[in-house]
Amino acid sequence: MKNYLFYVGIDISKSKLDVVILEKQTPNVANHFIVENNLKGIKEILKNLIKQKIDLTTVLFCCENTGIYTFPLSSHLSEINLDFWVVPAIEIKRSKGISRGKNDKADAKDIALYSIRNIDKLKLSTLPEMVIQQLKLLYTEREKVMKSFKIFEATKENIDFMPKQVYKSIVGINNKTVKFLKVTLKAIEKEMKAIISNQLELKNQFELIKSVPGIGDKTAIYMLIATRGFTAFDNARKFACYAGTAPFEYSSGSSIKGRTKVNHMADKKMKSILQMCALVAVKHDPQLKEYYERKKGEGKNAMLVLNNVKCKIIGRVFSVINRQTPYINTYKFAC
Repeated sequence: MKNYLFYVGIDISKSKLDVVILEKQTPNVANHFIVENNLKGIKEILKNLIKQKIDLTTVLFCCENTGIYTFPLSSHLSEINLDFWVVPAIEIKRSKGISRGKNDKADAKDIALYSIRNIDKLKLSTLPEMVIQQLKLLYTEREKVMKSFKIFEATKENIDFMPKQVYKSIVGINNKTVKFLKVTLKAIEKEMKAIISNQLELKNQFELIKSVPGIGDKTAIYMLIATRGFTAFDNARKFACYAGTAPFEYSSGSSIKGRTKVNHMADKKMKSILQMCALVAVKHDPQLKEYYERKKGEGKNAMLVLNNVKCKIIGRVFSVINRQTPYINTYKFAC
């Protein structure tokens, strides 16, 4: 483990960065200043550290994950090869214990203190490859188009309940909008597939994922994004936890004996996609269909069994990726 001498906590907002510098030997003495959340402001942070004669290689930068607002900071630190740690906001919040009141300066100090106290948990962050960023942005745009498409398609419900003359006034505009959205959707999906096809490793991973029964193009693309090309997760269990399908025990002493269940903290989109994959798999994959029907026959809850199927699908995906060979249905040889 690298021995850091200085810890920089950065509270990120849309327009500014609150920065607190703590020295390992004197963590109670905080140096606080504010810069703009852009490249100029980030360079000011580094100049401030250099002005204090601090070796940047002995500094650990830590911030909360605030989505797109974090990108300028993480991008520049990654570009100049400095160590940084992007931590989920809820993790820092829960590590603070009981606290009253809130301001950006205090939040920045809490982030710096978190990095000192939890250095044993350190996992240095890296910036996703450019192609993963492109896929993520395109997928987000696809989701927006899909939502808009459903909203405009709902206009057709008026045809049976409104006078034809009234409905006629908007049907032409609605049809043009729906047609445009369909064209846009096809363009986005074509662009995503083109990006994957131009990257040999991603293309190979994409085909391997699709070889697993129940998984189609959209699921395969989202898995590539969520796993950052299978670099963000070491194994299937960790990804199952991220996707909200891994079960956890809920008990304490002799009085609390709750049922084992999944946690609500998860990538809800991934969880929803896997639900659809599981429903398809239990219909068309003989092995999972037999498993589903057998467990249902034993009196197991249908949602519990489907969750187990999701975990099996995740396990299969990670197996084909690690093995670098397509999924082989060995069940047909056993029958």
